[in-house]
Amino acid sequence: MRSGAILLASSMEQACEFVNRFAPEHLSLPQDANDLLQRIHASGTVFLGPWSAQPFGDYASGSNHVLPTAGWARARGGLSTADFVKCISVQHINEMGFARLSRDVQILARTEGLIAHSNAVEVRR
Repeated sequence: MRSGAILLASSMEQACEFVNRFAPEHLSLPQDANDLLQRIHASGTVFLGPWSAQPFGDYASGSNHVLPTAGWARARGGLSTADFVKCISVQHINEMGFARLSRDVQILARTEGLIAHSNAVEVRR
């Protein structure tokens, strides 16, 4: 097989840094790795202990087959029911909120070069 590799780290800190940069689809850790698990924040799914075989994640224990590959685990987790729920945001700014926020919003808009955004606030003054 040409798609695998074994890497040796000089410390657990270095190993965790590599895992978080590589962002593997699957990561297997020993049963007593809770302290290590606290330092891992980029893996599609983590399997703890010798009985946590990867197929369990695919078929029975909770993740599924659809996990981020090619380093995408740095940005997102696996597919979940949340991916099928459409959410919208609603904002309601009252007059007092407008008065407190308008100058800061205009400064931010102008800093970004979004003059029309700044103007949208200005015309409401």
